[in-house]
Order: sequence, then structure tokens, then C-alpha cells
Amino acid sequence: MLAAAITLESQEDLSHKLIIQTPATGVSLQGRIQIPGDKSISHRALMLGAIAQGETEIQGLLLGEDPRSTASCFQAMGAEISPLNTELVRVKGIGLGNLQEPVDVLNAGNSGTTLRLMLGLLASHPGRFFTVTGDNSLRSRPMSRVVKPLQQMGAQIWGRKDNSLAPLAVQGQILKPIHYHSPIASAQVKSCIMLAALFTEGKTTVTEPALSRDHSERMLRAFGADVSVDPETKSVTVTGQAQLYGQKVIVPGDISSAAFWLVAGAIVPGSELVVENVGVNPTRTGILEALEMMGADIQLENQREVAGEPVADLRVRYSRLRSCTIAGDIVPRMIDEIPILAVAAVFAEGTTVIRDAEELRVKESDRITVMAQQLNKLGAQVTELPDGMEITGGTPLRGTDVDSHTDHRIAMSLAIAALNASGVTTIHRAEAAAISYPNFTNTLKQILG
Repeated sequence: MLAAAITLESQEDLSHKLIIQTPATGVSLQGRIQIPGDKSISHRALMLGAIAQGETEIQGLLLGEDPRSTASCFQAMGAEISPLNTELVRVKGIGLGNLQEPVDVLNAGNSGTTLRLMLGLLASHPGRFFTVTGDNSLRSRPMSRVVKPLQQMGAQIWGRKDNSLAPLAVQGQILKPIHYHSPIASAQVKSCIMLAALFTEGKTTVTEPALSRDHSERMLRAFGADVSVDPETKSVTVTGQAQLYGQKVIVPGDISSAAFWLVAGAIVPGSELVVENVGVNPTRTGILEALEMMGADIQLENQREVAGEPVADLRVRYSRLRSCTIAGDIVPRMIDEIPILAVAAVFAEGTTVIRDAEELRVKESDRITVMAQQLNKLGAQVTELPDGMEITGGTPLRGTDVDSHTDHRIAMSLAIAALNASGVTTIHRAEAAAISYPNFTNTLKQILG
């Protein structure tokens, strides 16, 4: 069987075109894949290491643009962070409450996690002034979801559109503890409040409508914070004024990155892939459950625990998929994976319905609109819903020009869809993949032989 032809072309405006040409006989994917470190854990390891006492050692850090933004911001506030690499990063922390007032604006780049979580720390540093911003995309994403609870704690934050958009100015204050009932299940909202609570006297509680990913809870405990979780009420409580101490952190592979290969292996006939060292934290495995509902052949092998996080190797084989409905509590546990799940649904028998995913509209792009538009360009049948998509599977895809809208998950999802499209697919602004997966194109070439 002939391999697909894959090229990455640079353009005058410094953007890239990823061109995928599949042979008439189709392709088959084989091999073992090592994926980048988990983005959520990489962010938190850098942040907590920066505000802890002593030295933190991080192995397996994601080298994408987003963690680089986090490192840069905390270096500007006094933390010593060695050059970023996957082998070992050393962070010399400055202790809780000791972030320095930076001499320039803090730039979070494209990283919503950097900006939203960092706001909780900045707001709780009394007497210090900070200004934070991001790129064009981040400056259009809603920040009121974290600004409002911080203001309830006594924070002083100013920004555009009634303090809802970056750039944002923060005047650090002595905050008061609150019990915040979050209207959405969001790890970023929860984590922002938890970080603000670290330097706030008393107990601060966040209650969510559904459980969001719990990397902050796990890592804060490991660093010495007083954190309690009540699964029945979906609440987490932080007792403030505890000291954090540097730790050794081993970052597992990012299940959000693994999802692209799991779907690729499931939809491309004759394929078998093993994705190694994947974090399978129960608050992140919604994609595995969704693919299981669709009949995907995925096995967890070599299950183990690494630095407090469950890890496994994932073996996926091609199988005939069926439609399903994705809604409710599973959605927060796979919100970042819904674009690639939509690709799986294109090749599933029947009509797949995705609901309760309105959060997708305020990501790096409006992922509901963009995925519907771009998949339909390829010949799919996708109907946009206010909070999701309705996808009728079984329509053959035809290669054409599509666009990532500078969204890393859109770029990679379209690349996987192109493997089952006839002819040539050109993905414009494909460089966006580097935000979370710098080596994506090389890995794609590797498994195509």
C-alpha cells in the first residue's frame, strides 16, 4: 500500500500549509508513538515550582508555545527557570506570596491557561501591580469567568469590555475566602480560585456543576497545600497560608495529543498503533469512553502510576464505528478532544450528536463553527447546534483547501480527517499545531512509513 505524500510549505506571511495527498489505494498506519507531555500538568508544574520554596525538577515537560509563555511570565516575576527541554527543567522557587512586580507587561501568548490561572496568583499579592495580555486570539477570549469570582474575594482587576477582556491590570490585594458556585465545569476557573486561595487566610471552596480535570488538586497536595475534595458535592476546598515545597514532577503524555492518533488508528482501515506513556487521569478520559461508545478497539496496556498520575500505553486498531450521543458530565472530561471526536463521527455509521459543549465557542477559535465549516468543505455532513454538532457519518471525503483558523486542535483534527479523504487536502495556517504538539507533522510521517 502506498504511503500518503505529506509536505509542509512555508508562505511569505510565515504561516505554513500542510499538504496531504492520499493514494487511491488508501493508507495504513502502523507503529509506536511517543507524544508530548501533558499541557495542563506542564503549566501547573512550572507555576507551582515558581511559587514554592526550594527547587522543583520537571521531567517530560511539553515544549509547546503555551508552556513557554508560562515560563516567561514567571521568570519576569523572579523565578529562576532553566532552559526548557524534555529531559530536565529546574525551577528555583521564590516562595508563596513573593512574586515580584515585573518591569514590563506579562504576555501569555495564546495560552488561556497561563492567563487565567496566573490571575489568581497576581490578585493575591498585596501592594504589587501587574499588567497581563496575550495574542490577538487570547485578547478576544472571555476572562470574566475568573475575574468575577476573584472580585468577590476582593481583587481589583481592570480590563476592556467591563473587565472581561485582556489586556488586564491587576492591583494585588489581601483577599478573603469565599464559597464559589461556578456556573460551568472549568478546570481553569477552579484552578484560578484555588491559586488565589493559597495566600488567603481561611478556607476557600469551589463547587462545580460537574467534575472538571483535577490536576491542580493532585499537584497542590504534592507540593504541600491543604486541599480537600468532596466528590458528592463536586467541591474542592483550599485552606490558605500553607507553604509549598519544591518537588520532582514527571509529566505523563498528554491524552489530548494521544486522541488524534487514537482516532486515526480507529478510522483508517488496516491500522494498528500504540501510543505510549499516556496520562489516563479519570477526569481526562472522556475521549476513551466516547470512543468506546462508538465501538473503537482500544486497549489499555502497562497500566501504572507515575508521580501521582495514572499512566498507560494505549493500543488502537481499526474498527467500524457507530454513532452515539455525547452530552452531560462526560463533556468537561473531553472538551479539548471534541474536535477530533467530530472527525471520528464523520466515519461512524449513523448520526452522532454532541451537546452541552458551548464552551467550545470560546476556545482559540469557535470550534463548533470552525469544525462544522471545515469538515463540510471536505464533504462531510455536519450541522451546527448552539451547544454542539450533529454529524451524519458515512459520506466520502474529498480533498480540498481548509483552514485551521490558527487553532492547534483544528489543524491536527483536519490532518487526521485528510488521511481518509481522496485526493489532496491543503491545511492553511497549519503552524498552529506547534502550540501543543510541535512534532505533530513528523509523527504523522513516521506512522505512514
